[in-house]
Amino acid sequence: MIALFLTMIAGHLIADYPLQGDTIAKGKNRTIDPALYGVPWFYWMASHAATHAVAVGLATQSVWLGLAEFGAHFLIDDGKCRKFYGIHADQIAHALCKLAWAGIALIV
Repeated sequence: MIALFLTMIAGHLIADYPLQGDTIAKGKNRTIDPALYGVPWFYWMASHAATHAVAVGLATQSVWLGLAEFGAHFLIDDGKCRKFYGIHADQIAHALCKLAWAGIALIV
């Protein structure tokens, strides 16, 4: 379980930092004018969440956990963008999701 959790954390770090450019980081924010980035915010958010979903799906070999990650990541990042909480709570929530996915992967 620890190895799976750490693999998902590594995937998270790759998807959240080098693979999320400035355009995605700003474009996924519903409070920023969409005309600046050419498409609605949810296109950017969905593409970002999908990157995380692929990482979790590959690590767990589960389409369902990948889909769960997509939904969770979308909602968590939207809350951060809307300033319901800051980056530290955001990252803790993502890590807790990875812990949950690892636990579920072990029992299914």
